[in-house]
Amino acid sequence: MQAADSAVGVQPAVSAVDLVKVYGSGQTAVRALDGVTIGLDAGRFTAIMGPSGSGKSTLMHCLAGLDTATSGTVSIGGTDLTKLSDRQLTVLRRERVGFVFQAFNLMPTLTAEQNILLPLELAGTTPDRAWVKSLVDVLGLADRLRHRPSELSGGQQQRVAVARALVSRPDVVFADEPTGNLDSRTGAEVLSFLRQSVRELGQTIVMVTHDPVAASYADRVVLVADGRLVSELEDPTPDTVIDAMRKLGA
Repeated sequence: MQAADSAVGVQPAVSAVDLVKVYGSGQTAVRALDGVTIGLDAGRFTAIMGPSGSGKSTLMHCLAGLDTATSGTVSIGGTDLTKLSDRQLTVLRRERVGFVFQAFNLMPTLTAEQNILLPLELAGTTPDRAWVKSLVDVLGLADRLRHRPSELSGGQQQRVAVARALVSRPDVVFADEPTGNLDSRTGAEVLSFLRQSVRELGQTIVMVTHDPVAASYADRVVLVADGRLVSELEDPTPDTVIDAMRKLGA
């Protein structure tokens, strides 16, 4: 089944229509996405899950403009990514999209504060110091701003990455296995802040995860198998996610 689009008349934060992604050609071609249509509402936390090789990471990469679709359309805030030049796509990702990765992807020579402010520096925009302070305070980073990544724990590095993703107030934040390198307690802290940023700041978050507990922090879980959307859950719990994944043979 295809997941339902957003409510009639409401512009989704992120959407795809008949999205196909094929890697390779001829007999070696792999159809990673096979006609995906989906709408992800603004101000909600959506988790994408599925068995290994299901296409969940490919879906997120196409939705985020990190990978190009073979056919179909992808839109962020009403802007069709498939019609943008490489330069326009780079600008859109920089100004309207935030990213949180499993490997943190911080610049090792920069301090925590410099890493947080990097998207604004690249965009040539002036930081909103009150907003930056609120992120730093909520994430518990005030006494770590002068530290470089090598001087921070894994959890602190990921909190810096989350602050960096949110500092420009993007239309949407994409998180790819954001707790994959964290212990369960630290992972729960990061997920709680992502959840808080949705509820209190109106942020839109799309997260790929294999962890049912991580997925339970989301408002909605979209399940992918064999490059297609097969089901979804509203207000998930770890148990309902485990049951749904078990039905997929994961």
